[in-house]
Amino acid sequence: MDELKLIKKAKKGDDLAFEGLIGLHQDKLYRTAYLYVQNKEDALDVVQETVYKAYKSLAQLKEPSYFKTWLIRILIHNAYELLRSKKKVININDESKLISLESTNKTIQTEQQIDLQAAIQQLDVNYQKVILLYYYHDLSIHQIAWQMEVPEGTVKTYLHRARKALKKILEGSDFSWINSGLMTR
Repeated sequence: MDELKLIKKAKKGDDLAFEGLIGLHQDKLYRTAYLYVQNKEDALDVVQETVYKAYKSLAQLKEPSYFKTWLIRILIHNAYELLRSKKKVININDESKLISLESTNKTIQTEQQIDLQAAIQQLDVNYQKVILLYYYHDLSIHQIAWQMEVPEGTVKTYLHRARKALKKILEGSDFSWINSGLMTR
């Protein structure tokens, strides 16, 4: 069934339609939560809280075509709320964390993802948001601007500066995949 139809049904109180919508987005929700909180259990908690809050406030969604953006916005707020409540400081340079991540899966692709995640975590918070929303969630500049409540030009600037900063962070190492098109869209 078409996503917009599911959204309209869910807004009218159809629980199965809402469940279907969450099913469509659950993987991206979890991945985004994990990028923010860096912990499986916390990521699951953030996703659960996001689904709950989205369900309770679905009637407040004004534009059904922005459902995904709206849902991600709730998730990001929940992730920050969790991090604040735990006063958790994520230290990307913690070697034991990186070693344990690398030991779970030794493939080149996984190592590249870890390197990219670590590089993203070093960026300014606004740059992180733009990169995650643009590349991980395939949102348009317009949708990102709406989500972040900033002008589209600001989003473009953030995106440009974030790409530049990521390239600078990653090119110091021998990452041939940087120039292979992974950083473009």
